[in-house]
Amino acid sequence: MKTTASTSSSSTPSKPHKGAGEVRIIGGQWRRTKLPVALKPGLRPTPDRVRETLFNWLGQSLLGWRCVDAFAGTGALGLEAASRGATQVQLCEQEAGLVHQLKAQVERLQATTVQVQRTDGVAFLKQLGSASVDLIFLDPPFDSALFEAALQAAAKAVKPDGWVYLEAPVVWTDEALAPLGLQQHRHLKAGTVHAHLLRRIA
Repeated sequence: MKTTASTSSSSTPSKPHKGAGEVRIIGGQWRRTKLPVALKPGLRPTPDRVRETLFNWLGQSLLGWRCVDAFAGTGALGLEAASRGATQVQLCEQEAGLVHQLKAQVERLQATTVQVQRTDGVAFLKQLGSASVDLIFLDPPFDSALFEAALQAAAKAVKPDGWVYLEAPVVWTDEALAPLGLQQHRHLKAGTVHAHLLRRIA
């Protein structure tokens, strides 16, 4: 997400920055609810259009699903899942300010199925039981070296019939995914973002 610096002059008092904008929940009980996007380096919320496509792929209802948003940021992916009926959603985030914002949104929505954890997303996935999660969202910072470790941990934690959603700056081919135990099911490119829906290799 691009941000622009505001300028001020002596005749125009500066206003406090309210953040980098908003995203909205697409469907479910909190449909059209807006979520604030904090002005943080590297924070790149999944665009509404990409999330809409993703949940079309998954089906509109996630009733009873157990989900993990391993790099939650704004919480848009995990809260979208909860809005669509997921029974349990874990939002993992390391940055203290974002954790505070996530907790505020969960409280505002009275999202009783959502838990916010201040933790490393990869470490959290590694602690999960094998084949215990229906859906895992992986949207790490694009300039990080977390992709391979996150995918490997997700492959072990997701159920055989579950899903792993990945956003990355490049396409992950089946050849690259196979050593990690995953294969590509769907893929789209939106601007600089490659969105993948992945499954475990049988």
